[in-house]
Amino acid sequence: MINIGIDVGKFKHCATVLDDSTGEVLIKPFFLTNDRKGFDILYSKTKQFIHRKHSVGMEDTGHYMINLTNYLLDKKFTVKYINPRATFLRRKELGISAKNDRKDALLIAEMLSEKRFLRSVSARSIENSKFRDITRLYHQLQEQQNQDMNRLQRALDIVFPEVNSLSWTRYSKAYMQFLATYPSAPSIALEDIRNLRKALKTEGKGRQSKVTAEEIRELAKHSVGEDNISIDLEVTSIIAIINTREEQIRILGKKIEEFSHKLNSPIISIPGISHISGMTILAEIGDINQFQNTGNLISFAGMDPLVYQSGKYVAEH
Repeated sequence: MINIGIDVGKFKHCATVLDDSTGEVLIKPFFLTNDRKGFDILYSKTKQFIHRKHSVGMEDTGHYMINLTNYLLDKKFTVKYINPRATFLRRKELGISAKNDRKDALLIAEMLSEKRFLRSVSARSIENSKFRDITRLYHQLQEQQNQDMNRLQRALDIVFPEVNSLSWTRYSKAYMQFLATYPSAPSIALEDIRNLRKALKTEGKGRQSKVTAEEIRELAKHSVGEDNISIDLEVTSIIAIINTREEQIRILGKKIEEFSHKLNSPIISIPGISHISGMTILAEIGDINQFQNTGNLISFAGMDPLVYQSGKYVAEH
């Protein structure tokens, strides 16, 4: 078995080749740049091992190994990712205090012999990781959206705390459009009623807001909201961000749903599982064949119950 260990870096990588059966270092650690020229140097030095039983190993950390992985798979190398915690513990076990690229490349090459720390990488798994990135981005944007909605409500509580007592839906088109134009009670109280009506009117299909300009102005006249230009600007800025992000979320959601229909997975038939949540679960699982049984999958998801036992003591809860 030929082990090719690569310690990945931002601008350069360090690679070495080890004969697993003898422990002999066939190619001493050498450096290559993180670009096409560097990748070609790696290929020229290691292509002799492609048709022998081999593995190319890298730590599964960061994103600097993605382009190199794609290159190696295209050249028909067998690529494995190593759990970075395993290399950390092995370094500690061997008493290696000094950390440098050459030693790390050798350590990675040696650990390619221990299958329990390895994860096979294929073109299919790379494609899955791309889809996983999309679902993660979707949820990241949703989280940011919730945070900004909370920021918006905090700002409104200062400049127009009574606004949400009106019978309209928060974050509806009319709600966001009106507050983007008139972000506080003082900005509404003395405004011409015709301008307020115009700000309430939304274009396109759908019902118009039940809230009237007269209701809003009357409420604004008796509001305890603070006249604060900086908070007014904060309200309009946050609304602009929320509206822009909402469109991004819609586009991503549509892409995920399209993929869901194409995949036609039975996971969608589970009550309560939508296209978004179903595809998120599948993207995080990856290749389900990597799990030997349901217990392994549950453990991977972090949903297995913990057991605490010490001598005769067993924790019941």
